[in-house]
Amino acid sequence: MADDDLANVLTAVGPRLRALRKERAITLAQLGEATGISLSTLSRLESGQRKPTLELLLPLAKAHGVPLDELVDAPPTGDPRVHPRPFTRYGKTFVPLTRHLGGLQAYKMVLPGRPEESEVPEQRTHEGYEWLYVLEGRLRLVLGEHDVVLAAGEAAEFDTRTPHVFVSAGPEPAEILSIFGRQGERMHVRARPKGSSQTANGS
Repeated sequence: MADDDLANVLTAVGPRLRALRKERAITLAQLGEATGISLSTLSRLESGQRKPTLELLLPLAKAHGVPLDELVDAPPTGDPRVHPRPFTRYGKTFVPLTRHLGGLQAYKMVLPGRPEESEVPEQRTHEGYEWLYVLEGRLRLVLGEHDVVLAAGEAAEFDTRTPHVFVSAGPEPAEILSIFGRQGERMHVRARPKGSSQTANGS
């Protein structure tokens, strides 16, 4: 790798680390506890003020559940296939379908079944826009004042700055495709309130 290429790769590590941490919705303090790396070092890494080393990147890759080459965005070898490594967050299993941390991120997600009368987890907010497509099972999406149930083949999209949470709608697991864009990229599908006569995948 040429010196200029190496410098470009190292320069890009900081923003990729920050994007990955925010995507996981964890703080620098939480990441520091998980890796043993000081807050000041983590902050300097993300801002580009600290040169990334293997000693620092290995525990970060392990904490985030991603391969090391994803952190450094290793140059492609010509093989277009993605080799997903599932990880679990908030009780949900995520299967990454994209290799890069910038732009749109695609995941297959498996949500465990739950009793229908069980309490829905607290809604969350964060920057970005999300598009969901139900592959199998039924998905309950609580979006602000809306409470909708999507069946296999239905889709929804929403601004993630709106309080939201989604879980399986019943005792059977739900499998969904999720496409998330931190910069607000949008698909042309809309969620519908429960009982609406409009389809969930209308424009």
